[in-house]
Amino acid sequence: MCGIVGILGQTEVAPRLVDALKRLEYRGYDSAGVAVLIDGKLERRREEGKLRNLDAALERLPLAGTSGIGHTRWATHGGPSTRNAHPHVAGRVAVVHNGIIENYLELRAEIETFGAVPESDTDTEMVAHLVNRQLELGKTPREAVAEVLPRLHGAFALAFLFAGEEDLLIGARKGSPLAVGHGDGEMFFGSDAIALSPFTDRITYLEEGDWAVLTRSSVEIFDAANAPVTRAESRSSVTAALMDKGNYRHFMAKEIHEQPEVLGHTLSRYIDFGARKAAVPGIEHAGFDKINRLIISACGTAYIAGLVAKYWFEKYARLPVEIDVASEFRYRETPVSDGEFALFISQSGETADTLASLRYCKENGARIGAVVNVPESTIAREADVVFQTIAGPEIGVASTKAFTCQLAVLAVLAVQAGRIRGTLSAEQEASLIGALTEVPGYAVQALKREVDVERLSQSLAKASNALYLGRGTNFPLALEGALKLKELSYIHAEGYAAGELKHGPIALIDENMPVFVIAPHDSIYAKTVSNMQEVAARGGRIVLITDAKGAAESGDTAGNVVVMPDVPEIVAPIIYALPVQMISYHTAVFMGTDVDQPRNLAKSVTVE
Repeated sequence: MCGIVGILGQTEVAPRLVDALKRLEYRGYDSAGVAVLIDGKLERRREEGKLRNLDAALERLPLAGTSGIGHTRWATHGGPSTRNAHPHVAGRVAVVHNGIIENYLELRAEIETFGAVPESDTDTEMVAHLVNRQLELGKTPREAVAEVLPRLHGAFALAFLFAGEEDLLIGARKGSPLAVGHGDGEMFFGSDAIALSPFTDRITYLEEGDWAVLTRSSVEIFDAANAPVTRAESRSSVTAALMDKGNYRHFMAKEIHEQPEVLGHTLSRYIDFGARKAAVPGIEHAGFDKINRLIISACGTAYIAGLVAKYWFEKYARLPVEIDVASEFRYRETPVSDGEFALFISQSGETADTLASLRYCKENGARIGAVVNVPESTIAREADVVFQTIAGPEIGVASTKAFTCQLAVLAVLAVQAGRIRGTLSAEQEASLIGALTEVPGYAVQALKREVDVERLSQSLAKASNALYLGRGTNFPLALEGALKLKELSYIHAEGYAAGELKHGPIALIDENMPVFVIAPHDSIYAKTVSNMQEVAARGGRIVLITDAKGAAESGDTAGNVVVMPDVPEIVAPIIYALPVQMISYHTAVFMGTDVDQPRNLAKSVTVE
């Protein structure tokens, strides 16, 4: 969600703050701003819209200080506007905030009792007023922050800058991530290591409830009870060079084309290629030989990866899977037994609902597994075992390479679980793992279909609605296709199990409705084709995504066919995700939408 940067520097910080904020654009935002100390006084520049607007404002009215904070805002309380943009200032305090202060109406009523007049519609401004009130009562900045933090209900990451305090930043986290960056005579706050990558690779991640006091030469960290604590410093593998689009028009295009490489990197961590065996580090923590049920929870595209995994675990490991979106799972008081295994999937490792679901399961005695792309993330740190995807930083808001890497990890996990549970023989394991070793090559072949996809996307850009159909593991892919089209092009789309077509959605079909049918030639291909014929009989515009054999058997039923490589069944969801991504990407490009940063969306949803 919102991006936070704080710098105690040796040189002018305004350009550095904006540079760091540009690396947080992938999180999603609708306004941006910085606050800098100049001769001990707080000075701000804030603008609605993209960071180029803030850049222009700083060109007109430069800020020359060496201490400052910056922010990209994704609107919650109060619409996108300059007056609601961060940083917010009250008296001697400037603050930036990621999260939601749930008791903000109560706090607003309180600040009005001591004469404060809010200038914005935000919850964040209340925090600045409360801390400033404590300063007026004679407290030091650290005392004032310590007094106010326990009174804030909800989720937050906060960074404070104080007038007259050139060598001080204070930050705090509860529910939303915040990291400390260690420099040479400089110190930093950042929402993640990507923001800090131009400045340092030495990172300390604050833990839940922590708050930290920075000077240029020191950091002091306190827990939620205000007791001094020590948190480990680690080296981040993120580099500034990784934030470049290269020769691609958009980050999303670059990330789609990186999939053969990152899938190879991810699979190499979990497969013994020579022996054709699954070799998942830490799999013993899952206890697959003892459990009677696997719990999976996630949000968005990560949830769809979990839906595919449900098919795999139940087929190959004969292990029942309960899966739910984390925003529902966390509240429905799901029975969780001591010793069960719960698996949580998140690209960022910071997704608020997923993290809350993890903690619920942990409190009820379950062992916790995490499929994440950021090994230093909160979800990774709180899990018993981490199954890391090696996708590299994913900047485009719509997940592409992170999704297929999640699928790759989950496929290997399912195969090894089957071997552990005795539902797969050594020969069956070797066959399945052998198929997975070929995934990077299949991905290369799939990407060669991009010209065909780009051509058909021109006509799709004129549609108002679309339908995606699939059976088996292709049903979750239908959900993913519809989600991607909605995210990127703002075309209304729905994904359905093909067998459900006659139970309602068929009423929508006419000559203006594009219908995407995801159907490799497998054991249920004929069933899917019969549903496709029902669409054709009603004039629907069919786009069939299949292999050469499927294309031959479909005849002239489909108006457009995207012919994929012939792949084994376990591999199909990973490979067929690529044309689904390319369709959404090219349709959005033709429509002229902001592909990497679709409206109203954020990359990492760190608030409820």
